[in-house]
Amino acid sequence: MLDPEIEKFFSERKEAWLKKNVKSSMDDDVKNELEKECNDFYSLPNWLPFAAKNAVKRAISSHPSKFSHPDVGASKTNIKKKNYVSPIINTGHFHEDGFLKTGNVQNISLDSTGNGTEVGAIGEIGTFLSLTLSNGIRVFEHLQENTQEIRTLFSKSTDSYKSIKDGLLCMIKQSANQTSSKIKQVYFPVEEDYHQLSLLTNSGIVYEFRSRLDKLRFSEEIKNLRDKRRKNEFSEQGYGEIYGLTTIGYGGTKPQNISVLNNQNGGKAHLLSSMPPSIEKRHIHFPKSDFFVESFKQYEVADVFKALHKLFSADHNNINIREARDRYLQQIMDLIIEKMWAVRAVSQTQYHQESSSLSSHQTTWLRSDLVDQRESDEQWLDKLVHEISRWLSRRYEKTLGKQAIKLGEEERLLFANTVEQNREFLK
Repeated sequence: MLDPEIEKFFSERKEAWLKKNVKSSMDDDVKNELEKECNDFYSLPNWLPFAAKNAVKRAISSHPSKFSHPDVGASKTNIKKKNYVSPIINTGHFHEDGFLKTGNVQNISLDSTGNGTEVGAIGEIGTFLSLTLSNGIRVFEHLQENTQEIRTLFSKSTDSYKSIKDGLLCMIKQSANQTSSKIKQVYFPVEEDYHQLSLLTNSGIVYEFRSRLDKLRFSEEIKNLRDKRRKNEFSEQGYGEIYGLTTIGYGGTKPQNISVLNNQNGGKAHLLSSMPPSIEKRHIHFPKSDFFVESFKQYEVADVFKALHKLFSADHNNINIREARDRYLQQIMDLIIEKMWAVRAVSQTQYHQESSSLSSHQTTWLRSDLVDQRESDEQWLDKLVHEISRWLSRRYEKTLGKQAIKLGEEERLLFANTVEQNREFLK
């Protein structure tokens, strides 16, 4: 019995081949003949000799250099000009550290450079060699170690194991001693020295990322859910949208000249938005030390206190003046109560006990989660009423400066009575 990954590999190749070669207009006999030809070809005993004999001399790599610079290649001219980068296979090691890196993304396909008609052969053979079998080891690693599993598996081939192994492994060239000046390089600090690094792209991760994004955006399930949303139909299952994607192209009109995976994906990869977060400006801040100092801007009450000053300075006193005075004071109290509710609305997210030096009675007053405490004990409210009365006097004097008149006991009692009348609204 074949390994599930190998069965999946041949199943996908058969499906693609039939889709390309079998037309609906063909006779049934022709279709059956083509299906038989496909099944015969994409069977392990027959396909392995073909792959071994047709494996082109292009090394498989996990980090193809052409993604960093398209002019770097394996031709004789490039090797002579030192524009050649040794193929590297680095599958990394898995660590549950939350990072997106080589090794942490499982079952990533290896890649290879090629051009023209080569990409088809490279693609199939390279994909086969990079398959991760059920024991967690890739096919090419089995071949390199001559494991009993791979010897047993390849014994089904019509050719000898040695000829199959030698043919396939010609695409695996582990060497890391040649780089190119065309590849961008950085000096990376290591202890008291530096390592010069050539930056290469893990194309397997790049296109695995695209595959997952496309599934999240364009799968049949997502399309059906979007359709239900447009029709305003109920669905127990939701879905997410990914905004701000950018598409990057490799290779222009000839993606096959970059790599096999690049050609299979039309040269297009996706990038998530890397813009800094847009931070909404807060108009309401939970005070850290004093509500009346931090939550009020001087201009918000300046006009009201100036209007009060005119009434205090008047030479006469009648019902109209007293009613106007009471209206102005109530206007200030209404603003205090409005600010109170605004601060309570943000208290759950903005109040942090460890960084707060707010007095205990203001904390009780302003935190939205202390409703029961406000109702059960009104000592905090007595302190608050007294504090607001004193604040009204100080704010009047600060707003009018040298023009402020000396407030007498009558004005102080007026402030205190106005605050007391709003006592219940301050809870």
